Amino acid sequence: MYTPYYRPRRLRRNENIRRMVRETKLSVDDLILPLFVTEGKNVRNPIVSMPGHFQFSIDLLVEEVKQVHQMGIPAIVLFGIPGHKDPLGTDATNEQGIIQRSIMAIKDAVPDMYVIADVCFCEYTDHGHCGAVINGEVDNDATLEMLQQQVITHGKVGADMVAPSGMMDGMVGAIREALDENGFEKMPIMSYAAKYSSAFYGPFRDAAESAPQYGDRRGYQMDPANAREALYEVELDVQEGADIIMVKPAMPYLDIIRQVRDTIDLPVAAYNVSGEFAMVKAAAEKGWIDEKKVAMEMLTSIKRAGADIILTYFAKDVVKWLNE
Repeated sequence: MYTPYYRPRRLRRNENIRRMVRETKLSVDDLILPLFVTEGKNVRNPIVSMPGHFQFSIDLLVEEVKQVHQMGIPAIVLFGIPGHKDPLGTDATNEQGIIQRSIMAIKDAVPDMYVIADVCFCEYTDHGHCGAVINGEVDNDATLEMLQQQVITHGKVGADMVAPSGMMDGMVGAIREALDENGFEKMPIMSYAAKYSSAFYGPFRDAAESAPQYGDRRGYQMDPANAREALYEVELDVQEGADIIMVKPAMPYLDIIRQVRDTIDLPVAAYNVSGEFAMVKAAAEKGWIDEKKVAMEMLTSIKRAGADIILTYFAKDVVKWLNE
């Protein structure tokens, strides 16, 4: 009988030794929780495709953020559903817009919460695209001017970070210029540098009421088949002044996360998007999988691939699971 000389199982015999030699550890410090805010008072609209998540009015959003802060989650990213939409998404650039008022309310009630403002226009335009539509297309350079106006309002109301997600060419450089010229040179930018045109965004578009009214976003979001292009996009955003680089989605793009991690020295974020979340929830409700084990394996794999920061709808669940 063959007797193995090498025995890796020695370091797997019980939980204590497995903990000691574990290479990748998921922590609450890694997490950002996305939240959705809408107009009204005492509103808590369930998002059917994202169990456990809601559209909150500002008053209830503040209560939610208080709980999130008490749980130790260090940061949130906000997405707004305005009361009025128009072709230019003007609520997004209004100092009294839904997101701007939300940031002020949060900072007044929970000043230590790190608040990230998503920077885009798809939730605010009546056509659902990510900027100014001219002759049937999103006009890149006109949208850059809109993004500059938007981030200045975020700076004025106290946002800690801005996160441009629209995949406009030059968006990081334009935003950096606007922030610096208006006294917000200390505000970091987390760029959705490699954001793919993904089928995994469906539940989010329900939650944010941001689905395109015609066409799709393939003209500005990346082709899922491309990897080298992602590294080019990342390189451009680093040169333009991004402080954190994001890959979105996460699970189908672990190879991209790893390549980005191996290429740059900046922090790398990954967005564990709504479709990834919803699939786990749905299968768990059917009794087909163990939600906790699958979700924790998924998030650990994202971190193992190279992400320093994970945006995830599982954030509150993770805190509870880590404390069990």
